[in-house]
Amino acid sequence: MEEQKKGWSRRQFLGASALGVAGLAVLPGMTSFAMPAAEKEITLGFIGLGQQANFLLNGFLEIPGVNVVAGVDVYGIKRKRFQKKVDAFNAKKGKTLKVETYEKYDELLKRKDINAVVIAVPDHSHAYIAIAALKAGKDVYLEKPMTFTIKEGQELKKVVRETGRIFGLGSQQRSDPNFQHAVKLVQSGALGKITDVKAYVGAPPKPYDLPEEPIPADLNWDLWLGPLPATIHYNKELDPIISLDPEVNEKIWGAWRWYKEMGGGFTTDWGAHMFDIAQWGLGMDKNGPVEISPIGDGSEYMSFKYANGVVMTSEPFDEKKTKGVKFIGEKGWIEVSRGYFKGSDPKYDSKEKVTSDGPYETKIPHQINFIEAVRAHKDPAVPVEIGHSSCCVCNLGNIACDLKRTIKWDPKTETFIDDTDGAATKKMHYEYRAGWKLV
Repeated sequence: MEEQKKGWSRRQFLGASALGVAGLAVLPGMTSFAMPAAEKEITLGFIGLGQQANFLLNGFLEIPGVNVVAGVDVYGIKRKRFQKKVDAFNAKKGKTLKVETYEKYDELLKRKDINAVVIAVPDHSHAYIAIAALKAGKDVYLEKPMTFTIKEGQELKKVVRETGRIFGLGSQQRSDPNFQHAVKLVQSGALGKITDVKAYVGAPPKPYDLPEEPIPADLNWDLWLGPLPATIHYNKELDPIISLDPEVNEKIWGAWRWYKEMGGGFTTDWGAHMFDIAQWGLGMDKNGPVEISPIGDGSEYMSFKYANGVVMTSEPFDEKKTKGVKFIGEKGWIEVSRGYFKGSDPKYDSKEKVTSDGPYETKIPHQINFIEAVRAHKDPAVPVEIGHSSCCVCNLGNIACDLKRTIKWDPKTETFIDDTDGAATKKMHYEYRAGWKLV
């Protein structure tokens, strides 16, 4: 961590917490940044203890003044892994904190000593758990995409502002100097008027087709499903199996994300990153497209038209089909992805070191930004309005593909235009099963 202590002051990180469309903070390289002073201790609880949570835990544990004291998961072995890991960290640091784990998230939310929660559960559980946490007086760091449906996003956005709690989203590319540099170029007019954007993310979700398998004894499958239909059967790929002795962590990402019954496919999984950057650059990250066309009718890719005439397509900018963004302007172009930056002219190059060492999820400037936002009680780099806008783009793409037709959207009222049969509006949400509610 010594290298990470060189670079930024606490004041600069606090400045980054007020990021908006008009202003950009230039963060240092992903492997060189300052650790904030532990002026106010923050007590964290984790809800969802899978692979992403494991990465996030690595980061939050290292931030001075942050104490992780509780974890929730419906899978018993993942609770044991979490407790073992946090206990080992605390022992190494000489901390005598007691760490508790729970099967049900409401047990954690009852604790008055927990300031904030990190939520890293499957997408279909994001909204109702985050809303419950906010209403319980907790600040929230929620993994992307923000919600499973547009309606959930609308309700979550409202509750964040009603409760006055701090809400941050795990769109960590916003804290990567590569992407910040690209957005700065676009917003400053260096490329001239932007005409097109290519933001490649991958394919939409497909129908669930994994075979049914026996449910592990320590997995509460009913709680895992939450508001989803009870008819969805278990397969180990949905909640990957791990081992503690010997220690074997997840070898794959939870496959729920690839199936439309449980997730949004690559459209939401990577769209929440790349569409987010594209909208940020275009100054549309609290706005959105007005016309969305699906894959089909001779096109392999979704397209999103904005009111200013700019068109974003979900097509790759290279033969490798790199997941990234290409901004094309009248004066030139730039391409940006994780660990990569290229422009049509060397003058566009970033002075920051481009690095991709180690898993991307382990870089922690974004997590520091959230902790500093909690301490200062200010919006972090990705507040709820931006998280919702980026998530809407993803869901709109999937809705257009489901309906196999172009749809028209009013981003100000968040309603469909000319939806005469109501089919698009109906896809803004789904009916939760009995016993579950959003708010």
